[in-house]
Amino acid sequence: MFKKILLVDDDQLVLNSTRRYLQEHGFNVAAADNGAEAVVRARESIPDLVITDAEMKGLDGFTLCRAIKETEGFSKVPVIIISGRKISEQDILAGYNKGADDYILKPFSFPVLLAKVKAVMKRYEAFQGQTGKITRLGMVVDPSDRTVTVGGRIVSLTRKEFDLLTALVTGGSRLLSIAYLLETVWGYDPASYNDPHTVGVHVSSLRKKLGPEIGGHITSVTGHGYKFD
Repeated sequence: MFKKILLVDDDQLVLNSTRRYLQEHGFNVAAADNGAEAVVRARESIPDLVITDAEMKGLDGFTLCRAIKETEGFSKVPVIIISGRKISEQDILAGYNKGADDYILKPFSFPVLLAKVKAVMKRYEAFQGQTGKITRLGMVVDPSDRTVTVGGRIVSLTRKEFDLLTALVTGGSRLLSIAYLLETVWGYDPASYNDPHTVGVHVSSLRKKLGPEIGGHITSVTGHGYKFD
């Protein structure tokens, strides 16, 4: 069965050329040139992935991402944000907090976009396959509905934070390398991207949200990786 992609961009040239490329590579693509239309199309048929431009008039890509994630039945749909300007670290973290799964800058090559699409889908399907609840030290991680509770308290995590925590707790007490986490959680090719700061920022946020009793069990070996012990 063809995977369904919802493609959103107010630049008709980019929209049409990207749609053709993705269709030629086996995807069923629905296109919208604004955020409001994208919401309608998504409700007509739930997509397997959304690719949206960040800078659109009206409902921009970040607001669209949040709207999708907060709509019942859509919270598990991955979203890739496309931006025509350089994105700051603050923008990236804000996007992750709204549920974005990955970013790509314009102008981009179609092969790079295709690689990101496949990586995000592969990562999403891998985490979807984990359905049993994971209990560690009074913390319950439920992959089926992507929730985390500590002592009965729901802990609000971004998608990346949840995926990172899931990778750590399912890794037992093994040290997970930075390269492994970047590839598993973010879908990055370790040969081309291996910045430990990306993982470190999310680990710091996780520790803070989980609290010292749980977060303190996420330990690091400087320059090598992290583990949950």
